[in-house]
Amino acid sequence: MTARLLGLAFASADALVEIDAKGSVAFALGAGPATGQDVAALWTGKPLANFLHEGGATVVQALLATKPGARSPATQILIAAGPDRVRRASLRAFILPQLAPAISCSISYEGPAIAVADIETPPLVEAEGFLIDAARVIEGNPGLSLAFLDVRGLEDLAGDVAERMHRRIEATLQSAAAQGSTAAQITPQRFAVLRPSGDTRDLAAEIVEAGRAEGVAIGAEAFSSNVPQGSDTLCVLRAMRYAIEGCLKDGGLANPQIAFSDSLKRTFRDAEAFRSVVKSREFQVHYQPIVHLASRSVHHFEALARFSSNNGPADAIRMAEELDLIESFDLAVAEKVLKRMRAPGAGLLKMAVNVSGASLGDDSYVENLLRMTAGAPAERKRLIVEVTETSALADIEAANRRLASLREAGIKVCIDDFGAGATSYDYLRKLTVDAVKIDGSLVRDIEKDELTRNMLRSTVELCRSMKLETIAEMIETEGVATELKALGVEYGQGWLFGRAEAEPRTQLASAAPVRRRGAVEAWG
Repeated sequence: MTARLLGLAFASADALVEIDAKGSVAFALGAGPATGQDVAALWTGKPLANFLHEGGATVVQALLATKPGARSPATQILIAAGPDRVRRASLRAFILPQLAPAISCSISYEGPAIAVADIETPPLVEAEGFLIDAARVIEGNPGLSLAFLDVRGLEDLAGDVAERMHRRIEATLQSAAAQGSTAAQITPQRFAVLRPSGDTRDLAAEIVEAGRAEGVAIGAEAFSSNVPQGSDTLCVLRAMRYAIEGCLKDGGLANPQIAFSDSLKRTFRDAEAFRSVVKSREFQVHYQPIVHLASRSVHHFEALARFSSNNGPADAIRMAEELDLIESFDLAVAEKVLKRMRAPGAGLLKMAVNVSGASLGDDSYVENLLRMTAGAPAERKRLIVEVTETSALADIEAANRRLASLREAGIKVCIDDFGAGATSYDYLRKLTVDAVKIDGSLVRDIEKDELTRNMLRSTVELCRSMKLETIAEMIETEGVATELKALGVEYGQGWLFGRAEAEPRTQLASAAPVRRRGAVEAWG
């Protein structure tokens, strides 16, 4: 009895029951699910499954698999609390050495008893909601696995049968989900759930049995991949995203559990390599000229990171944003650019550096950039920060306050990729900036698409009314440059004027200038 009382206290539970090898309650101690009930008098000598609402036999089967020295993850259950009433509870299984091989189960009640008719199964979520839940659950919770469930034959069901079958799948997956998480429907036939890795329930068999209960023949297959303990949560989520998105492409992945495992390994490897490259500064910065369209003189340069001689950093940037590595990279690029600006013979070169929206999520980026330029305030007037849309600003008002600090110090701010994403006009409305860079996807169609030309005209007029400078990127032909100039765009960037090179080139090799080549204008 002393061991049992200690076990009850250790578990901080409302009730403690012991089950034998057949799943019957050999001993019980504590409160029952309804007020005034004694769990010992209520359950002793009877199968535990009799008192669990839906899936009781499966839950007990999982409990019987508990190994000595192990403590099972919490399982969410519904316990009968009287005629047509149930009570939510959390159940854990463990084996007390003094009482082995009996399996002890701690039960903690959650909330009051409710009518069976009032039970609400949380709906299945979409992929994005599932990843949000997973982010919350993975952190600090070892022993999880990502499980996929394929159900065949659902597409042949209709009406009430289809609805009831779907509810049964929801209930099964939600009951298997790790505490605090939920389940998702990825495709019409594929589902995903984050569950305790020690859970031995056969979800596929349960779904097939549920189909028989509804009088329909369906097939099911479940497979899972463990989430490694001690893993970087963001790396795990990126791997999950890869596997889930793969399920949505062209009929889906045949083996998403393999995709998840492979993606997880690759993500860890890539993340560590990226950290190493940033820390050692083993990347290059190339400089692409941005010219005044009227004079064809170089106005400033955009600094573009290069991880190899041939490839841009788009994939690495997306990974860094997802894994929360982007701020250190943005600052490393700025550091290299400032070093180049201070090099002998640099003159009054002006540079634009990119900053991800993710880097503006707190004060750190702005504080570090201002600290890096504190010794030479004049340099700030030769610097422009381009806010990219690759990662949306989580708090746009806070980001605006941070950008205001840069502008007050003399650093100009530009909205990059304007027109490429849904947030462009929101940025323009809520951020106080100096310039707008028009995305190349609009620029390249200006000669052949009247609608695009009208959109650009409206954008330029709007920017002019707000006293904002305009820059167009991806200019590759004289015809496009002429059209943009006629619309009132002030500055241009693209292969017509020069590609990104390891050294800033102020002498352009493009068409004849109106003014002296090589002139580097003031910001104006």
